[in-house]
Amino acid sequence: MKIRLDELSHKKLFYPIIFLIFFGISFLPPITQKPYSPENTQQVIIELLMVALKPYESFGILFHIATVMLVGWIMVDSTASGRLLFTFMGVNFIIIALVQSFGTTEMYGEVIHTGGLVAFTLIGILWIWAAVKGDAEPLAINIQWHHMIFLPFALLSFWSPYQVKANAVLPDFNPALLLTSPDYGLTFCFTTPVFLYLLFILFPKVNIFIYRITAFNGLLYALFNIAHWFNPDTRWMGVLHLPLLVLSIAALIQSGNRNVSS
Repeated sequence: MKIRLDELSHKKLFYPIIFLIFFGISFLPPITQKPYSPENTQQVIIELLMVALKPYESFGILFHIATVMLVGWIMVDSTASGRLLFTFMGVNFIIIALVQSFGTTEMYGEVIHTGGLVAFTLIGILWIWAAVKGDAEPLAINIQWHHMIFLPFALLSFWSPYQVKANAVLPDFNPALLLTSPDYGLTFCFTTPVFLYLLFILFPKVNIFIYRITAFNGLLYALFNIAHWFNPDTRWMGVLHLPLLVLSIAALIQSGNRNVSS
């Protein structure tokens, strides 16, 4: 299966077709209890994201601690296998799909973010598949100077330093958020940059096929959130999506190296 996938991935139209499929998935319309006009789709999703995390905010600390422990293990154990990392990422993406895609909003009633639910679940399943079917070759962290350029972006997502006051997104550099922010671990846009950075410094000891899919979806959702920059009340949220944009582009460029086999 791995050899077959490697052969397919080198076909000229393979990645364009895969990316087109996920592009189409991202445009699946939300399902709402109350009807909405198609031009308000983005507003429906924003309304959902404002309420979806509230029941789970206290779990944010668990994802922060688990990530720190996992990274520490990879750094100190030269025999560390990618299976645990890939399983962790896969399960986390599925949790994100279930947490971030359902909620009850005041304006639209019960909402299901169909595109996110399908895309994030598929990415999660693919990473779990990589863990189960992949080999046990040890990971190798080879930090180079250019890797450090992207570290602040990963840390910014891990921190998620913001608060919402009167419907405005404001900076909040409370150090406690480094461990308690509910956005890391429970939202795709704040969790993916950290995972991409880990894969970035572990490259090529990763599943390059799924790495590219994850980065492509990260780029899609970063571009979807560009609208935050044009609203003074949410501009800081636009800044906080820069890590997703930058690391997704960097990962796509790195993973596109045809001289490295997947």
